[in-house]
Parts: sequence; C-alpha cells; structure tokens
Amino acid sequence: MMTLLEKVEKLCSMGNITFEEAKAALDAANGDLLDAIIYLEKQGKIHAPAGGGYYNSEKTVDAHVVSYQAKDWKHQNHGSDKENPFLSFCKDAWNLFVKLLRKGNANSFEVLHGKEVKGSVPITALVLLLIFAFWVTIPLMVIGLFFGFRYRFVGTDIKGTTINDAMDSAADAAENLKKSMDK
Repeated sequence: MMTLLEKVEKLCSMGNITFEEAKAALDAANGDLLDAIIYLEKQGKIHAPAGGGYYNSEKTVDAHVVSYQAKDWKHQNHGSDKENPFLSFCKDAWNLFVKLLRKGNANSFEVLHGKEVKGSVPITALVLLLIFAFWVTIPLMVIGLFFGFRYRFVGTDIKGTTINDAMDSAADAAENLKKSMDK
C-alpha cells in the first residue's frame, strides 16, 4: 500500500499541482488514488491520458485502447518491484523451512552404547518426535542415560562440540547419579 505522502507525490508528478491541491483531491476521493486522478482531470489540473478519459460516461472507449500513462502507473504501483509484504514473508518463511529441512536431513542424531552406534535418525525425525511425542521421547532418552546410552549429533553442518559436550555432561551426570545410588 502506498502511504499518503507517496500518493500526494504521485499526483504532484502527474501535473503542475501543489501538495495542497493533491491532498484536497485525495481527501475528496477518500484516499483513493485513481478517484483523485479522475477528480483532478475533471478540474483540468492534470491532463487526461491519450485516448480519452475513463471517467466520462458520455464517451465510449475501446477496451483495447490503454494509454502509456496508465500502463506506466500500473507498472510503478503493481509491478514485481513492490511485492506484497505478506507474500514476501511467506516466501522467506518457506525458503527458511526448506533450508532447515535439508540441513535436518543431512545431519543425524546418534545413540551410542559404549563406542558402538546403536541407532541413528535424521535430526528432522528427532525434532518431529520431540514436537509430537515429547512425553515418550524425552523419558526414553533420560532412561537411556541410566542404562549407559550416550547421544550425539553428527553431520557436515555440525560445527564445534558444544552441544555434544553438553550431552556428554548429561550422560556423565546420569552415570555419577547411578553410581551414588549403588553405594
């Protein structure tokens, strides 16, 4: 949507009119730019497009005749340069979703017992399990820690060891708690 200032500037650029006249025309047209243009054309303050004005009901205008100014106005205000903000947001959100899905499928979550890998799932599957079945997934992971299982993230996009260090710390804490309960 164009702001009021943009509409006023657009009207001023179409003819030799002041900001006051442009604002008055927009006020008379309830903020509608096209109606304000027609209003100013009727007053003779801006020139009608070649081929006749579309506001005059007495003239018949061939449906195939479109003025250069009208095409230019449509391109400036409805062209692909100014995309709808909501559509732009949806497009960006979709691109982010696809990027995360690709990374989630390229990297995996591994379950280890000792040094042996007992299972591996893509991170996308782990996230889905945590979202839709967290009441089962989280308790099973905690119980697994007490049975000597360890967890880690592996893949090309896993940089650093911060998350894996945190998982090792949780496994060590579970091991220490288990040892202290045995005493």
